[in-house]
Amino acid sequence: MKRLRLLLLPFSWLYGAILFFRHFLYDRGLLNSYSFDKPVIVVGNLVLGGAGKSPMTEYLLRLLFTRVKIATLSRGYGRKSVGYLEVKNNSLAEMVGDEPLQFKSKFPEITVADCEDRVKGLKYLMPNHDVFILDDAFQHRRLKPGLSILLFDFESLRENKLVLPAGNYRDLFMRRNFADIIVVTKSPKNLSERDKQRSLQLLKLESQRSTFFAYIEYGDFMNLRTDEQQSFPMSTQLMVVTGIANPKPFYKHLETKGNIWRTMEFPDHHRFTVNDLLKIKKYWQLQHDCLIVTTEKDAMRLKDPKLLSHLEDLPFYYMPIEMKFHTDKNGPNFDNLIIKKVLSKQNVDNTF
Repeated sequence: MKRLRLLLLPFSWLYGAILFFRHFLYDRGLLNSYSFDKPVIVVGNLVLGGAGKSPMTEYLLRLLFTRVKIATLSRGYGRKSVGYLEVKNNSLAEMVGDEPLQFKSKFPEITVADCEDRVKGLKYLMPNHDVFILDDAFQHRRLKPGLSILLFDFESLRENKLVLPAGNYRDLFMRRNFADIIVVTKSPKNLSERDKQRSLQLLKLESQRSTFFAYIEYGDFMNLRTDEQQSFPMSTQLMVVTGIANPKPFYKHLETKGNIWRTMEFPDHHRFTVNDLLKIKKYWQLQHDCLIVTTEKDAMRLKDPKLLSHLEDLPFYYMPIEMKFHTDKNGPNFDNLIIKKVLSKQNVDNTF
């Protein structure tokens, strides 16, 4: 693997040069960036794979949706549709994307929309909303956000910082210095001060940035068809089905809930088919007493009516997740910082 990365280095240098030139054009005003009078929050990451953008977006929604009229805008990765589209409560993941559908299922009262062109999408939403959250939009330079939140997976900080294809970065590591807030996600629940300081050293920030550490909190097993919560004994056998970028943290958590008998990994945002379900069922029949467990994001795609009929006799469950923040008595509070920045531009009641 290391030898292959060395062979790919020239391509990474070329890609990095293209990225640098693109950013140069935007920074010098040679390419236009659009800004809006209302608060636009972008959430993003520099590394391929799941850094926790969806849990971060949901955290912001929980924090703000009772205070302001809020909308989310995604590109709807993997959807069949194109252009601007608002997500409905009965929308299908294949048409709107799994992450937007997840936002809508958890927050049915807010506006969730898709649009590849973020500026165009915001123009549709702007008249009827106060605050806007865009997931995976840090690299969208045509838009100049009011507040940018950049996420780094705790483990990814220890890896090389090369861009594709020799590394896992899809944008230059130097772009971290242009974020307003940095959140180190998926950190250990019991984060030591040593690990925290080591992460800050690896970030090598050129100037002071509000930096926070967060971890993932998993919920209980939820029935895929009924969304009913259920608990099981520690001795339960588990068959794990995933279609996400990095399932390792999910596996690690499930090891505390039961015995993982088999794993089946599909590509990130995989659009499940009937043949996939038949294969899953075939393996499950080898161990009838096991549960089939998937992630919350995968569950959005598996709930397609065309697939649900093939799941009727399978004990299929998913686990919801939430982002939680480590508190720092000597540092700023994430919630207060976000509320202050958002409400400072709003004529709304700034109460807690």
